[in-house]
Amino acid sequence: MAQEVYSVEQVATQLGLHVRTVRNYVRDGRLKAVRIGKQYRITAADLAAFTGLPAAAPAVKKADLSGVVEIEDVDRATADRIATLVHASLQGPQSLRVETIYDKEKSLLKLIVLGDLAAGADLLRMVAGFVEGLG
Repeated sequence: MAQEVYSVEQVATQLGLHVRTVRNYVRDGRLKAVRIGKQYRITAADLAAFTGLPAAAPAVKKADLSGVVEIEDVDRATADRIATLVHASLQGPQSLRVETIYDKEKSLLKLIVLGDLAAGADLLRMVAGFVEGLG
């Protein structure tokens, strides 16, 4: 199982100390660390033992969406309406990136969606509702 490790700079930031102070703690043996090349690495457990505080909770895993939506049997005007709706919904802080491609010969609209999973799910529900309303 991988254990979280910190650089001297990260520990200094977490503790609100100067980097030099943390290096001195390591060199004096007050803070346990492993030297890798020219840098020290401090495990979360060793940092917790040094501070007397519990180890920080592991970082929350992040999930991203990467998907392609194909909408068949749409004319160019409908494809433009869907593309406009999608891009208008993305105004504000960008947690999603969406590209739209229309294939006139196949009457096919493709939406390529990349980004935040929750925002992507909301966008896909909105598109599904719009497309279901067309049929």
